[in-house]
Amino acid sequence: MRWDSFLNQLNALFLRKLFNAMANLYRILFIVLSLIWLPVTSGADNPPKRELRAVWVATVMNIDWPSKQGLDADAQMQEIDKLLDKHKALGMNAIILQVRSASDAIYPSGLAPWSRYLTGTQGAAPDPFYDPLEYYIEACHLRGLEFHAWFNPYRVKQNLEEELDAGHVLHQHPEWGWEYNNRLYMDPGNPEVRDYLKQVVLEVVNRYDIDAVHFDDYFYPYPIVGMQLPDSLSFSRYAGHFKSEEIDDWRRENVNRFIHELSIEIKQVKPWVKFGVSPFGVWRNSDVDPKGSKTQAGITNYDHIYADVLKWQQEHWVDYMMPQLYWHRGHPAADFLELCEWWAENSYGREMYVGHGVYRLNERSGRAAWKNPSELPAQIRTVRNNLKLNGSAWFSSRQFDQNILGFKDSLTTKLYEHPALIPEMPWLGGEKPGAPYNLKVERIKKKGRILSWEAATDGVNEMDKARFFVVYRVPVGQAFDKNESVNIIDVIRQKEYPLKSRFFLAKKEKFIYYVSALNRLYSESDLSDPIQINE
Repeated sequence: MRWDSFLNQLNALFLRKLFNAMANLYRILFIVLSLIWLPVTSGADNPPKRELRAVWVATVMNIDWPSKQGLDADAQMQEIDKLLDKHKALGMNAIILQVRSASDAIYPSGLAPWSRYLTGTQGAAPDPFYDPLEYYIEACHLRGLEFHAWFNPYRVKQNLEEELDAGHVLHQHPEWGWEYNNRLYMDPGNPEVRDYLKQVVLEVVNRYDIDAVHFDDYFYPYPIVGMQLPDSLSFSRYAGHFKSEEIDDWRRENVNRFIHELSIEIKQVKPWVKFGVSPFGVWRNSDVDPKGSKTQAGITNYDHIYADVLKWQQEHWVDYMMPQLYWHRGHPAADFLELCEWWAENSYGREMYVGHGVYRLNERSGRAAWKNPSELPAQIRTVRNNLKLNGSAWFSSRQFDQNILGFKDSLTTKLYEHPALIPEMPWLGGEKPGAPYNLKVERIKKKGRILSWEAATDGVNEMDKARFFVVYRVPVGQAFDKNESVNIIDVIRQKEYPLKSRFFLAKKEKFIYYVSALNRLYSESDLSDPIQINE
């Protein structure tokens, strides 16, 4: 054998082995990546046409917005627009903004001082002046997003070292508050406090075009072992028929009265404004009450923070409940699957949504379940598979600044790929609006091609008039089903929709468009006449 021929064969053999080794490595890598990512993006999903997709935006401690204290008004507004654009793109349809986090306000109020989380000083207005709440509401509605005003009613100070504004109501009525665990709270047992807090909420209901009033899980403070609540004086004054051994029942009744009275007064002002609560995820454990969930939670709504949320649902004092189920499937003390089923079975004819802890993905330590990219997508599917659960809410907004475990991609490419309408609440009344009409396509300077229409307005009142519009699109020749979310391309406030420029399209297609109208309570009109558009 010639030496150069031997070398050529040796090189060929080496290259073949190298190629085979690389091919095997590629196959192994593909299998590993498939095992990691397939649970996130695979699986047949048929998203419902109607489901809540909400996100909490917390202002307390600058968790979500504004990003820090002391930003000028322009910077705050830029952050609002960026935040809302982000969630619109993710497929969300509702924003739950914390407008009162600690006995304060992110709006000009005659009852509470400006929030310290805006400027760094409680009582100081944004500079230059603007109304953040008004801006948020308008910006949400412009994008077709529902707006829920989130109040924390009782909390006053996050820590006792914080200074209250000179005009704060507790300077006038120090007896309205008490200290617990280095924090200051409004006294839920004082009837004057209840009246004051109702006026705080109703000020917003009267002045602003909100879609819902929202409370979180903070009623009486979460208990500290060995630390008694300092409400014995209130009990001696306001206990009424309650005996000393019934102080827990008295505390629950204080919160019950507040919820019930506020529920009535909200609807007296604006019948279409919803009232919802997002309680701690466990009402009671079944070992202390057979009606409770099969859980072993160390804290429960009923026994520890004196919120009998099940009663509020039974009595129809609230329009929706949104329990915070921030646990994973199979959690030993509070299984997400068990709690979904329990809350669904206790919806009592009102809307039931699920609060998810997307922040869990960002925790540096924790259970392996939160390192599994299929956990949150599986939670969404669990909710969708239960006919008594009608949507999800996510805590909280800033977690979506990252794409942890590909969850944002999972939403935009699969789970929330198509828009969804807010679930209806027929008990609130209202009539569906008239169908849009006179659909036409125009080319408008600086806008390009626009699909526009007119809204029916004759004889409609405030509750029933067209507020948003649903734009449907289906390829020519393909069957159209109004109830399939895949046919919805947007939910908007404007009476026009921008069309793609045909000049930049490599492939020209023909589509049939329809438009419907939604009233304040998301009752949908009949469809417009169809219009064919070449794109």
